[in-house]
Amino acid sequence: MSDLMLEFLDAIRDAGLEPPATVEPGKIHRFPGEGKSRKNQAGWCVLFQDGLGGCFGDFSTGLYKLWHPKAQGRLSRTDRLALRRQAAHTKERLEKERREKQAQAARRAVALWNDSLPATNLHPYLMRKGITAGIARIYKSALVLPVTDTRKRIISLQFIREDGSKRLLPGGRKKGGFIPVAGDLSMGQVIICEGWATGRTLAGDNPDALVLAAIDAGNLKRVALAICSCSPQAEIIIAGDDDRQTRGNPGVQKAMEAAHAIGGKAIFPSWPPNAPDDLTDFNDLAALWYEAEVAHD
Repeated sequence: MSDLMLEFLDAIRDAGLEPPATVEPGKIHRFPGEGKSRKNQAGWCVLFQDGLGGCFGDFSTGLYKLWHPKAQGRLSRTDRLALRRQAAHTKERLEKERREKQAQAARRAVALWNDSLPATNLHPYLMRKGITAGIARIYKSALVLPVTDTRKRIISLQFIREDGSKRLLPGGRKKGGFIPVAGDLSMGQVIICEGWATGRTLAGDNPDALVLAAIDAGNLKRVALAICSCSPQAEIIIAGDDDRQTRGNPGVQKAMEAAHAIGGKAIFPSWPPNAPDDLTDFNDLAALWYEAEVAHD
């Protein structure tokens, strides 16, 4: 293994990633993003064949680094331009690869959705959450939910197992996509939350609103901007999670960012004094009030 390759791999590790033990110059190598499972492919790197340097990144965090070895010192203008051209070419290759994988995943999502059967309200996850099935379907005992874009095209799927564990269809696009929980844009008011179960709770309390689940906090802003773009007259409310036990409270932070980006407002659960600290969302709040009512009766 060359010193150049060793230095390149060390730079990737210093950025918090775990690249493969060796890389072939000129080839795009994929590996897990920061903190992701071994199956994840969000991390990537390319060592350029001319020895000028390379580039690497992480799609899950937005990380991108253009790298050249320290021994080269300050690069000449010609070498800098050559390095940037190769980096731009790599980005084009990655984007093309990602678009192709997302198109394949979308076709598979439609096929799986069409092969799935409507879910019943007796599914263990639904009963535990105190919600009804809505548009959910069943695939191999897991709930299946469509992830769509603003043109109502299915671009991916989310699966929720009986124990509540969740996963997205590999290769599918999540960015800006959402699960249509209930309602339509003609209703004028749009409520965007993180999880589907939270969305089902909010839909029950707000029957005259379009409710969308953005899947996670990091996608709230993208979904809000997408809806604002296609329906600028709609009143958009971000119903955020209150991650009280997580450092920095990302649920509140991301919800506020989303609301600010569209000039809308954010709402959060209002906890009674006796609420356990591990409760975070509007579904948790509804369950708490239900338990209190049952205890009172």
